[in-house]
Amino acid sequence: MTFTETVELHGHIIDSYALPRIMDEVMDRGGEFTIEEIRVGRRKDEPSYARIQISAPDRELLDLLLDRAERIGAVREEIAEAQLAPAPADGVFPEGFYSTTNLETTVRLNQQWIPVEWPEMDCGIAVDMERGRAWTVALSDVQQAEHIVVGHAGVRVTPLERPRAQPQVFAFMGSSVSSEKPKALLIGEIAQRLRDIRAREGRVILVGGPVLVHTGTRDLVASLIRERYVNVVFGGNGLATHDIEMAMFGTSLGVSLREGIPREGGHEHHLRAINRVRRAGSIRAAVEQGLLTDGIMHACVCAGATYILAGSIRDDGPLPDVVTDTLEAQRLMRAEVRKGADLVLVLSSMLHGIATGNLLSATVTTVCVDINPAVVTKLSDRGSFQAIGLVMDVEGFLRELCSDLKL
Repeated sequence: MTFTETVELHGHIIDSYALPRIMDEVMDRGGEFTIEEIRVGRRKDEPSYARIQISAPDRELLDLLLDRAERIGAVREEIAEAQLAPAPADGVFPEGFYSTTNLETTVRLNQQWIPVEWPEMDCGIAVDMERGRAWTVALSDVQQAEHIVVGHAGVRVTPLERPRAQPQVFAFMGSSVSSEKPKALLIGEIAQRLRDIRAREGRVILVGGPVLVHTGTRDLVASLIRERYVNVVFGGNGLATHDIEMAMFGTSLGVSLREGIPREGGHEHHLRAINRVRRAGSIRAAVEQGLLTDGIMHACVCAGATYILAGSIRDDGPLPDVVTDTLEAQRLMRAEVRKGADLVLVLSSMLHGIATGNLLSATVTTVCVDINPAVVTKLSDRGSFQAIGLVMDVEGFLRELCSDLKL
């Protein structure tokens, strides 16, 4: 016995590789497909259409193939209503819940397609039937009796499409991870985007690790914040601690960045810096009291930039501003992302970078810069044309970026 269903694809399905990706998924997983109809757009602004019959030897495999096809952008020919089930308890999805992607998604409710607010991967879809709303909800935040989409019926995903009217620098750079790419072109494009975003009062999120301090680039980052090219900073206790250590003692991890050698008793400097801020009460209070006079955190306070410092098990102190509840830190970061993000810069921060990438819609341009190709790969694998990985030293990147911006 063979089980079959028909799906449809609309849009720039060849440019975005949606059609060949579905064909690969079906063949690689042991199914079969028949293209029953295809109409290819003959102009750049003309969409294409395909109707594909997908077959499998059992229903379980067919459901898997349909799931993969729908995540790429296919829609079942027979449109059904989205199926809902109540959450059985706080923090628990109903069995069979729909697991979201970071792509634009709509659900079928009362014979209408309702957009799902705040596209984010690895969430569920909550629905308010009375208000005709649908939105992504994290597993830790779902509430008992909240209506959650189950199954794949009545769910439509819109794949990203290759930009045609825009410069192709970002599209090229997002192709594969390599250190052998024209970095000056990309950095120039990022600088121009930063100018455009600031001019229209948009929002840029910078995700950074303590390497920004260790490599001596804290002043460059601070200048981006002071000049309001960066509006939000995501980091951890390490970034803020060593930035403040540098401001108070001129060292990072006890090493003088001016002389390049360890200072006597330098291994204690970060703890003494934390202690001073804890005595002041907060980073803002340390700035207001004159204890903290320069650096990244000082720039955030003075420029009114938002900063969220998420804690970890290895933190010393930590600083009083560090959010030690990881779920609460995630909620705060998610809230900032949902206020809007035009560009995200992930600079030498694997864990915070991946955490932020998980919160972003696929349409948010994300630039990951790291000397370690594995870090860049992790971020690039989660995006598409808008996700760019750049394998290079973060100091060189920031110096060239700030030079382009004339900072």
